[in-house]
Amino acid sequence: MPERRKQEILLESGTNELEILEFTIDGRHYGINVAKIVELMKYHEVTPMPNSNPFVEGVFNPRGAMMTLINLPAYLGHPESPDVTKDIFIITNFNKVLSAFHVHAVEEIHRLSWNQIEKPDAAIYGGQDGLATGIARVKEKLITILDFEKVLADISPESGIQLDELGKLGNRDMSDKPILLADDSHAINKALVDALGAAGYTNLTMLQNGQEAWDALQSYKSTGEPIENFVKMIITDVEMPKMDGHRLLKLIRDDETLKHLPVIIFSSTIHEQMRLKGEQLGATAQLSKPDILGLVKLVDQHVL
Repeated sequence: MPERRKQEILLESGTNELEILEFTIDGRHYGINVAKIVELMKYHEVTPMPNSNPFVEGVFNPRGAMMTLINLPAYLGHPESPDVTKDIFIITNFNKVLSAFHVHAVEEIHRLSWNQIEKPDAAIYGGQDGLATGIARVKEKLITILDFEKVLADISPESGIQLDELGKLGNRDMSDKPILLADDSHAINKALVDALGAAGYTNLTMLQNGQEAWDALQSYKSTGEPIENFVKMIITDVEMPKMDGHRLLKLIRDDETLKHLPVIIFSSTIHEQMRLKGEQLGATAQLSKPDILGLVKLVDQHVL
């Protein structure tokens, strides 16, 4: 990577900003973090696969990389566009999986602060089964940030967190060491609690964004008790409304009381640029979802 670009990445670290690609389906506005995107492609013929998930249109082989095409309009319950040949494929890379999502149109890229993205109301957006991780108001439009990790896990369960992997750890003792987790995905929240609970960790505080995590840490500090009474480790996602994981990490490392705490970044977007940001900000470790076995081993190393 050119040195100039490295410097640009480092300067951007911890600013609590992101870029989202706005796209439309049936006239409704949705968004995806640009960090998940590899490229955009015009509509392309695909090869249907027998006995596949009903939301999988088929497979295709752009530039020598075989990938699955997911029909996002069908998955979301929208009709297909009048002329599918004018549609767009969003090629993504997250959770170590290369996938393509079929959408109707792509609008533009918006650079936003995470504090401009509101946490969706669980009653409206489905709670544990919801697909929205955030709502952004841009130019009088409401853009729904979709939980692409949940979409992929629903269609391809093997791409999600696999609890049976923990059987490789053998018999384990229980631990009540306090661990704070921050992740905006309801599906990942539940999977993390289930996985760490199965690994013997019983004292878990699950929060839904970096701001909630930071507020909790400030509350712990205000008691005057040792911070280790409340938290021994922090596990955080990067993409979260209000405050992202990089901003949270920066605040922790700049705080005299908190800076020694281990912070693990557990994210679907651990690639070269994101890893460089995490290193520059002082992450204890960085791990790509859905490697739950690797995460438990890191927790064991830094908590036990």
